[in-house]
Amino acid sequence: MSLGHDAIWTALPIPAFLLDAEDRIAAINPAAELFMNATLRTLRDMPVFDRLAVDAPLDEAFARVRANHAALFINDVDVTAGARAPVQCNLQIAPMNDQAKHVLLLVSPRELAGRLGRAHSVKTAAKSAIGMAEMLAHEIKNPLAGITGAAQLLSMNLSGSDLELTDLIVAESRRIVALLDQVEQFGNLSPPKCRAVNIHDVLDRARKSATVSYAAHMKIEEDYDPSLPPTWADPDQLMQVFSNLIRNAAQAAGPDGGTIRLHTFYEQSLRLRHPDGSGVPVPLQVEIIDDGPGLPTEIAGDIFEPFVSGRENGTGLGLALVSKIVSDHGGWIAVDSVPGRTVFRISLPVAPKPREDET
Repeated sequence: MSLGHDAIWTALPIPAFLLDAEDRIAAINPAAELFMNATLRTLRDMPVFDRLAVDAPLDEAFARVRANHAALFINDVDVTAGARAPVQCNLQIAPMNDQAKHVLLLVSPRELAGRLGRAHSVKTAAKSAIGMAEMLAHEIKNPLAGITGAAQLLSMNLSGSDLELTDLIVAESRRIVALLDQVEQFGNLSPPKCRAVNIHDVLDRARKSATVSYAAHMKIEEDYDPSLPPTWADPDQLMQVFSNLIRNAAQAAGPDGGTIRLHTFYEQSLRLRHPDGSGVPVPLQVEIIDDGPGLPTEIAGDIFEPFVSGRENGTGLGLALVSKIVSDHGGWIAVDSVPGRTVFRISLPVAPKPREDET
């Protein structure tokens, strides 16, 4: 079975650009249209580097490709298209071996491949941490109850600074118990009860809850694609995911406030690869974007791991729980963060079409 060139071009899962001798855009594939957030009709004949910013000296690279008639690879460069945050990519430049000196530019976002590949290992590590944490929570609670009771008995015959010390023991013991309760809740999360769910209905619930409580000082903007099909999810657990991310954005902004943008769109090229090698489409995209200070660089790569937190008094369970819920729904979550722009992006599957006997 053979495929035509047009079919192969359309099926390429990474952005591809065909450039003329003057580095103007002659053609782009659908993945490049999504990456650029623009159509070929609007981009044709435009200088590619008017719309694509690459943190590398590409003039020399393009000249070498055309002169030597050999492909060239450039790894680990930041690429920016339009208003999106920079994405670290690998570039491939290849000559088309024609008289017009056309070249093919392939852009492979590294964060996509890297995070999709790590999804299974992160989930496995999270399960191990959950099991250990549950065991510790159970073992620690009993002696804590004894310590708290003993401190309360001692306080009955004390006064002054000694009473302050026993009150401190009781308060800190209760704080530890509250933390252990969170750990147990984290481990006891029931499997999702999935059904066809409108993402925007759940986002609206989360937005309304946020605006009257923890995000009352924030401006929340909606940028929805109303044509999105339903996803297959547990609406209550999805609500927990969105609320947690909005709360984090509001806390990062501080008391002076800021803007949170809720963005949804469809990206057909995304597939989540399972350990057996099979791929499942996750085209429904939800982005929660804030203009806060960004994630601390030392933890940005591990932010979804249990017990990793960027806040002084954080437990490090919130984003681990978010990651677990998204993974249990057959989706994945990623983050891009620079000062002034942090984007949490959730990718979810489309709900299966009901069978005829169910309609």
